[in-house]
Amino acid sequence: MPPKSPLPPRHGLQAAWVRTPDRDPANPLPWPTMRDWLVHKLAPAPEDVDEMLDAGAFVDDKGRPWTGREIYRPHTFVWFHRTLREEAEVPGELRVLHRDERIVVLDKPHFLSTIPRGRHVVQSAVVKARQQLDLPELSAAHRLDRGTAGVLLMTTQKRWRAAYHSVFTERTVTKVYRAIAPFDETLTFPRKVESHLVKRVGTMQAETLDLPPNAFTEIDLLERRGDLALYEVRPLTGKTHQIRAHFDQLSIPLLGDPLYPEVLPTPIDDFSTPLRLLAYSLAFPDPVDGTQRHFTSGHILSWT
Repeated sequence: MPPKSPLPPRHGLQAAWVRTPDRDPANPLPWPTMRDWLVHKLAPAPEDVDEMLDAGAFVDDKGRPWTGREIYRPHTFVWFHRTLREEAEVPGELRVLHRDERIVVLDKPHFLSTIPRGRHVVQSAVVKARQQLDLPELSAAHRLDRGTAGVLLMTTQKRWRAAYHSVFTERTVTKVYRAIAPFDETLTFPRKVESHLVKRVGTMQAETLDLPPNAFTEIDLLERRGDLALYEVRPLTGKTHQIRAHFDQLSIPLLGDPLYPEVLPTPIDDFSTPLRLLAYSLAFPDPVDGTQRHFTSGHILSWT
C-alpha cells in the first residue's frame, strides 16, 4: 500500500500514484533519469510527460515536485493528478434524500454514472457528491446503471463501506423498481421471470445461457396507458442488466433502452431518450445499529 497522498483531492478524485520497481542487482540503473522511467511507465508521448514535469505536476511523497532530471531511484512513489477529458454536463439534479454520519442516500438522475470510470469521471454520482457535500471518502455501497435513475446508497467513510455493502451481498435489502414498457395482453401479472445471465467483459449485453437460473425478478402491472404500461419490479438477485434482460426476455423491452433488444449507436452526450427504469425504493435493516431504513425516490418516469 502507498503512503498517504501528499496531494489533496481534485474534482473529488484522489491523486494517482506509480512506484518505481525495486533495485535489480543485474541492472541497477535500468533508466538514466526519473523522466525516462515516467515516459516508460505512463506510455504517453514524451512531450506529455515533459509538460507535466514543467508544470510541477509530479511530486514525491513529501509533495516536492520532480524535475525529471533526478537519477532514477528504485522503490520510489510518484504522485500526480490525471488529466481529465472534457465531459458533457449530465442534465438533472443529484438530490440528497438522507444524510447522517455513516451514510448518504442520493436520488440519481438518468445518464449519470455511479462511479468514475472510463469516459465518465467528473460526471459521476460519486465525484459530484464528494464535491457537493465535501466528503472526500464518500463511496458507493452498490451501483446503478448509468441509464437508471433513483435511490443510490453511499457511505461517508471507508470504515463504513463493508458493513453497508453487506446488505446487498447478503441480500438483506429490499429493492423496488418502477419501469415503463410495452403492454402485452397475452402476459399475465404478477409473474416471476428467471434465467441464467452472464455479463462478459467487453460485451454490451448480458447473455442468457441454457443453464439453471441464477437471476430472478418479480414483475407486477401497476397501470396501463394504451400500448404502454407501468410495472413494479422486484429483483431478487443482482445480476448486471438483470431487469433489462428479463423485460427483453418477455418481448417487452424497456422504453428508451439503447441496449435491448439491440445495441443502438447512441452518442455518449445524447440525453434525449432516458431509459424508463427507476430504482424506486430501498429498504434494509441497518447493519450498524439495527434500525429499519427505507428511502423512496422523488423521480417520476416519463411516458412520452
